[in-house]
Order: sequence, then C-alpha cells, then structure tokens
Amino acid sequence: MDILCASVRNDLQNNDTPTAVSKIKELLEDQKNIPLNIAITGETGAGKSTFINAFRGLTDGDEGAAPTGVVETTLEVTPYPHPNYPKITLWDFPGFGTTKFPADEYLKRVEFEKFDFFIIISADRFKENDVKLAQEIQKMKKKFYFVRSKIDNNIHANERMKKYSKETTLTQIRENCVQGLKEQGVESPQVFLVSSFEPHLYDFSLLQKTLDKELPEHQRDALLFATSSISLEIINKKKAAFQSRIKYYAALSAAAGGAPIPLLYATIDLSMMAAVVTEYVNVFGLDKPSLERLGANTGVPYSDLCDVMKSSLAKQKIDKGQIMKVLTSFAQTTVLQATGEAAKWIPVFGIAAGMSLSFCTTYTALNYFLDTLAEDALKVYERALSVNK
Repeated sequence: MDILCASVRNDLQNNDTPTAVSKIKELLEDQKNIPLNIAITGETGAGKSTFINAFRGLTDGDEGAAPTGVVETTLEVTPYPHPNYPKITLWDFPGFGTTKFPADEYLKRVEFEKFDFFIIISADRFKENDVKLAQEIQKMKKKFYFVRSKIDNNIHANERMKKYSKETTLTQIRENCVQGLKEQGVESPQVFLVSSFEPHLYDFSLLQKTLDKELPEHQRDALLFATSSISLEIINKKKAAFQSRIKYYAALSAAAGGAPIPLLYATIDLSMMAAVVTEYVNVFGLDKPSLERLGANTGVPYSDLCDVMKSSLAKQKIDKGQIMKVLTSFAQTTVLQATGEAAKWIPVFGIAAGMSLSFCTTYTALNYFLDTLAEDALKVYERALSVNK
C-alpha cells in the first residue's frame, strides 16, 4: 500500500492523472479478483451440495445452486462459482468410497494440487475413507477441515428426550467425532458441526473464523466477502475490510472527476459510488434475495427484516440518481464535512487543492453509507437470531 500511495502521489504531482487513476483501478480490481478454489468432498449423501449452496448464500432451486437429492447427484468434479465473486469457486467432488468411485481410484482422478484447502463432510462418524483422504491431503501440505453436517437432524431428534440439553448433545457429537478421528491416526483434528439449512446456528461462523485465521493474508478478504453474514464478528470484519479501501475510492473519485453535487461544490464519480454501495448491500446480505432466504431459514418474515433497517438504499435499486439524492440531502443538513480522518490522506496521495473537497466528500459519504449498512446488517442478524433464542 505504501508503495502504491507513493507511486500515485508522484503521478499526480507530475500531472499524470490517467496513470494514477489506472494504478488505483488496477489495485481495486486485483482485490476483487483474487482466486480461491475450495474442495468440498466426502461420502455420498453427506450433504456436500447443500453445504456448497449454504456457503454461497443460496438455497435449492436458486439460479446457480448445486443440485441436491437423496441419490448421488455429483458424478464429476463440478465447479460452483460464488454469485458475486466468481473467482471464488467451491468444487463439488463425487462421493468417494462407492463402487463408482472407490477410494484408491478417487485419489488418482482428482487433481488435488490445484485446490487451496479441503472441507471433508460427513453426516455421521468420519470413516476410514475420510481419514485416507485427509492423509493424502496432508502429504501435499494442504489444509483440511472436518465438517459434521446435518446437525439439525440430531438436535431435533434429541429434543424428544426427557432430559434434553442442546449443549450436551453438541458436545457429545463433537467429542465423538474427534475421538474417532484420533483413533484412526488423525492428529489434532478440527471438527465443525453445521446445519446447511440453519447456517446462522452452530459452528458455521466458527469455521469461517478459523479459515480467516489460517488462510494467506491476500485471500482472507476474498473469502470474507463471499461468506454469508451469519455472525456479528463476520459483519464487523466485513466493515473493517471495506473501510480499508475507502481511501482508494476517494482518491479515484477526486482524480477522475464526475458530476457536481449541489450545495457541496464538489465533483463526485457517482457511478463508482453507486457500484461500491451496491457491493456493500450485497456483501452484507441486505439485498432482497438474501433477506428472503434468511427469512425462510429463520422463520422471520421478510417484511420484519426490512422493518429493522434504517437505510433505504437496500430496499431499492442503487443508481446515480439515488446516490445524488442522498448526497444532496447531506449537504442540506451539513452532515458531510472534510473530516480530519479524510484530510490526513490528502498529502499521502498527493491530492491537489482543487481535488481535496471531492476527496473528502467521497471519503465521508462512503463511510456514512458503510456505517449505516453495517448497522442495518447487525440489526437484521439480531432480528433473525431472536427467533432461536
């Protein structure tokens, strides 16, 4: 980042605005296009396809969803790109250990080396084939994680017991899985209990947190943005990641120019700002399809989720006109000001005096949009979770 800022400052000071703009755009595009290939494997019927859909924020029947069923539906290694971040791909592997895909042949057919990490899924105890697979992955020095799926079925079945305890049931299942893997020679196995139909519950967010900690730094934001907003921690991390990029968008807007905003005396790139705010809405899961899926999964009506949101941006199409309307409203209420936080970046980027107001306006506006939408995401999450408390 320091090298880029110095390079952009040098270009602007030499009146080479096109080169400065090109460098900033290249950085932002590179951040959006970091490839990540995640292998999802396990025995037939483990729930791999359903997990892939849940991870990408989709449900059965959605466009691009992995087909699911009671019989083997995956016959070849099949890629499923994330709907908003197509460079992030979850690969659905055929179930192994069957007559169609015996374990030894399976290992030869799959190009394991091209995947960044592996998630091994089982709907029951992890078996010998799961361990064989983990050992082969370990030989390649790749990361792997055990996911015990369909945990909601176990919880609902145990609710009929007289002395039922959800926490006790989860602890017993986890300890049973870990002990079974250790007995088969797996050292310090990580096991996550998930329900693909209720990703906001159990260990889905813990799995994301673990991946965030163990992935290389350049892949963390990519995975973070592609993950559903299923915990307060994930929402706050998304906000922080977006926050770190605002200075670049502000510099881009100041250098590239755009439409004048009444009463602000600043020129703003409204198209760029609309695209950024749209990304905020989609990544926080505040778009209509995401809210409808969340409502279906949690039992909270879509209208109730909308009611807790403060911003109108998530409830309608975001375009230049809508952004202009909000910015003009800010000007009338003197909300937008050249804050000290924005102003400190002006000398770093070498922003000329004539561009400084546009920089500060864009910087402050994007921070406002981000704060508002992140707050809405927290409220939506809390409202959805309230049913399960």
